[in-house]
Amino acid sequence: MGVGPGQRLIVVSSTWAARSLFGGAAEPAADDLLPWLLSRLSAELPADEYRTVAVLHPNIWYGHGPGQVRAWLDNARRAGLDTIDPLDGWHQALIAADCVLGDHSSVTYYAASLGLPVPLGAFPQQDLDPLSPVAALGRTAPRLVRRGSLRAQIEDTVTAHDPARYKELAEQTSSAPGESAALLRRLFYGLMDLPEPEGHPALLDPLPLPPYLPARRTAPVRVLAGGIGTDPPEVGVVRYSVVGGGPDPSEAPDLRCDSAHTVVDEETRETGRLRVADIVVRYAAEDDPRLGPPAAWTAEALGRYPYCGLVAYVDGPDRCVVRTRAGDLVRLTAAAGPDGRADLCDPAAYASALHAWLTSARDLAGAVPAITVRTGGTAHRVAVRPLGRGTP
Repeated sequence: MGVGPGQRLIVVSSTWAARSLFGGAAEPAADDLLPWLLSRLSAELPADEYRTVAVLHPNIWYGHGPGQVRAWLDNARRAGLDTIDPLDGWHQALIAADCVLGDHSSVTYYAASLGLPVPLGAFPQQDLDPLSPVAALGRTAPRLVRRGSLRAQIEDTVTAHDPARYKELAEQTSSAPGESAALLRRLFYGLMDLPEPEGHPALLDPLPLPPYLPARRTAPVRVLAGGIGTDPPEVGVVRYSVVGGGPDPSEAPDLRCDSAHTVVDEETRETGRLRVADIVVRYAAEDDPRLGPPAAWTAEALGRYPYCGLVAYVDGPDRCVVRTRAGDLVRLTAAAGPDGRADLCDPAAYASALHAWLTSARDLAGAVPAITVRTGGTAHRVAVRPLGRGTP
């Protein structure tokens, strides 16, 4: 799912009911919680420190239709939220999750059974049998509230969470963990009054590896840069998606930064923002015949967007090619992790770091051969390789 070291995966889970998280007939205290929740996910959670996905009950999709659901989620999806297939992908999402924001859905209950933090966005206790295991979850799990910071509530819940908190709920999920295949086959053959096959153990297929699905943000991204150091070269960046006319994160009183700029994906719906963007970014393969090579697109893009200071062509999960307004063409490549795996941070963050470096009265030579880009508590070692100069 494109979650790298230093990131938390946040899963939003909703069942199909009038008073569910996705319902719309919430209790007065939680009125309109979902629109608030979706807007705050992008406004408060830094893009490089959190990854958000939603697991919605199949009846939500079938009852309202995929087009309507996507329309309701449009702003959040443009800000980086992805929806997970409710039949094939939710198991893997729960296994990978760091926190599940849910309601009285079975998926939320399974998350608690796995020992995950599960703050509840909606929970109609009056709709449930008070003796049911799900009702017990509602009496045990913390509640999300609109007052205060969503990020603070998530972080407090994760930090204070004790996996043993839901031990009794986990014990009610299954009395024989890992034995379902053998027990069910025995039952089915017994109902048919047939002996079980000898020499053939009852086995289940493992969950398939989910597709690589990095977050894609076509909404404008506001980038705060600070902590610039020269020995060795280093820049810290914090990136937020800005959608639906939400507050600009750079105006938040608890954030300190040396500079701020805006990055816009060339495939944005808000095409007017491309004219005033500080950085324009394009995601495509290096050999895409429609756009590449990167050197050609970056030169053309600077001509199309005369007011931006830098353009970036992201052609891999850990690399991009940028061209500055001065005409410098530069390849940025993140060093692999200690295990040899590619750095999964969005390479547009590296382009933002270089932009902040150059606009702070420092030259490109000072960032060569490498610069450290910090996102939250994670340091990304990024190679800076000049590819030459040219006239945009």
